[in-house]
Amino acid sequence: MLIDDVTIKVKAGNGGDGSVAFNKNMMELGPTGARGGNGGSIYGIGVSELDTLKQFRYIKEIIAQNGKNGRGQFIDGPSGEDIYIKLPIGTIIHNLNNKTDVEIIKVNEKVLITKGGIGGRGNFHFRSSTNTSPKQFEEGKQGEEFNIRLELKLIADIGLVGLPNAGKSSLINEITHAKSKVANYPFTTLEPHLGVFENLIIADIPGLIEGASQNKGLGIKFLRHIERTKIIFHLISCENEKPISSYRQIRKELEKYNKIFKTKKEYIILTKTDIISSEKLEKLKKQFKKINSNIFCISIYDYDSIENIKKLLYKLNDKKQKGQI
Repeated sequence: MLIDDVTIKVKAGNGGDGSVAFNKNMMELGPTGARGGNGGSIYGIGVSELDTLKQFRYIKEIIAQNGKNGRGQFIDGPSGEDIYIKLPIGTIIHNLNNKTDVEIIKVNEKVLITKGGIGGRGNFHFRSSTNTSPKQFEEGKQGEEFNIRLELKLIADIGLVGLPNAGKSSLINEITHAKSKVANYPFTTLEPHLGVFENLIIADIPGLIEGASQNKGLGIKFLRHIERTKIIFHLISCENEKPISSYRQIRKELEKYNKIFKTKKEYIILTKTDIISSEKLEKLKKQFKKINSNIFCISIYDYDSIENIKKLLYKLNDKKQKGQI
């Protein structure tokens, strides 16, 4: 199961202490105490895999290495190793201590989560003309320590929404290389799936029901994955006995969750068209065109209908390349 919301503790390494030492070579004088090493920092780094938050199912604390203490003869202590946490793009890092948020939106993007402590200075760094044999040194600074919440919100160009068994998984499997599970029962898809068509990222969102914005069914767990998609493909199955009311029901849940859905571009896709007559399909299309003129009809058994969707996707891909979506 997709893990998309976890809270963990992160602790950067402490800096090592500076040292107090003096030159042991004959005929030479002076302090030689070196710096302590810096503590390791913790970074988040963006990856395309959605399931990387699974690593925190049992790991609730991440601690970076401390820096080592400085030594004599000007030998600085080694710094602690930095830790890089793989996080899916679209992850928001909520710092629960200082109430700041930062988001990872690109693959390989690196974000500092906790900064390691600075190593302390050794007595060599305190020498002066009036203090030729200093015994002062600095202790290493403490590394930062926070409780953070990692919240994944998918970033996709197109989100497929609709009631359970509307045909979302079948469509994404047809037009991309996604492996979304397909079966003839409600809530077959229990977690989002991503597919790629040209440069478009398409998200198959688990089926919504009435009351989803009040946490019924799969609840708001997946509504947040839709709010940042740029375009909505709203799928309505032709086996639905009340397609218009079902469409309005889902629209109501989306807009109740976030008013931003009122402004998103939407395409209505009537699915499983092979199970009804052409006369009934035309009547259904006319009804939906009163709501939205962007209507497509598909069946996974109809090659031409799938090709029409692909032609639409090519057009949307061109617009994305030009920065128009």
